[in-house]
Amino acid sequence: MTSVDKPTDQVRQEGDSQQDSDTKAVTQAALLDAFGGVRGTVETMVPGLLFVMIYTVNRDLHSAAIAALSVSVLLVIVRLARRDTVKHAFSGVFGVAVGVAFALFTGNAKDFYLPGMVYGLGLGLAFFVSALVGYPLLGILLGPIFRENLSWRTRNPGRKKAYVKASFAWGTIFLAKAAILFPLYWWADTAQLGWVLIALKLPPMVLAVYFTWLFLAKAPPPIDVFAEMEAEELAEQAAKAATERAAAAERGEA
Repeated sequence: MTSVDKPTDQVRQEGDSQQDSDTKAVTQAALLDAFGGVRGTVETMVPGLLFVMIYTVNRDLHSAAIAALSVSVLLVIVRLARRDTVKHAFSGVFGVAVGVAFALFTGNAKDFYLPGMVYGLGLGLAFFVSALVGYPLLGILLGPIFRENLSWRTRNPGRKKAYVKASFAWGTIFLAKAAILFPLYWWADTAQLGWVLIALKLPPMVLAVYFTWLFLAKAPPPIDVFAEMEAEELAEQAAKAATERAAAAERGEA
């Protein structure tokens, strides 16, 4: 049966199904690009894992710090050699470098993890507060990737609602993680804190990304403001060309 022979309702259902599939695919690709995917998250785990492993064995802050910083730089070099995206790797190097500098400055190996913990707490609060005030941080971060910028705020209320829900999910997960880690910072030793941090690295991130995908996949598709601007520019150019042709024709008749 061809599409001409199919009932109108069936054709419409198939079209809606295809649109939903395309929206989910675009959402998944955008999330992978924004958060680095599983590979990016694993790469951010490796330096911390190496740090806690070495420190657990020899209790030497300097060797553990040097190893963690060295492997984070090596991961960037590998990505550069393969011409892969390096933004997540560079952010990992920066985070490790700050942790190493802080731990060496205080002389407390546990402080290697403190900057990342404070950053996670701040990020959780930012997600939560931004959702409460109607400017969900996730929408601000993902808007350019979806080519919608901030059009979801005024032109796509269903999408704004999805961003609010997703931002609340991220905020809740980050704050719950902080509620576990900060008591351990005071009560546990460096090795114990490090292993808990490693264990809590990937699962919360995967859960947050899953909730984001779930909410956005059910939301209306993004409004491509870049395509709109390009269409407007082409229309202006066509109108200008038509005006010039009309003026040229009038001069020819005169």
